[in-house]
Amino acid sequence: MLIPCPHCGPRAAEEFEYGGDASAPPTIPTEATPEQAHAALHLRANPRGPHRELWYHAAGCRQWFTARRDTLTHRFLAEAP
Repeated sequence: MLIPCPHCGPRAAEEFEYGGDASAPPTIPTEATPEQAHAALHLRANPRGPHRELWYHAAGCRQWFTARRDTLTHRFLAEAP
């Protein structure tokens, strides 16, 4: 699989580290129980289709970037701003 680094161009997936979901981080109310905090932090949706993700080019330019990827086909659709 090739990942389109906006700084280096398409590179092998082995050069990258997945940084997770690029949406807003979860918010945990101060009065949340441990079970509620666990659910907010770790039990996220597993979307099907286009999704914004964070990627780190560890073996290249060492830059973080956001990309859109189809989670069904693993195809990168476009760089996300």
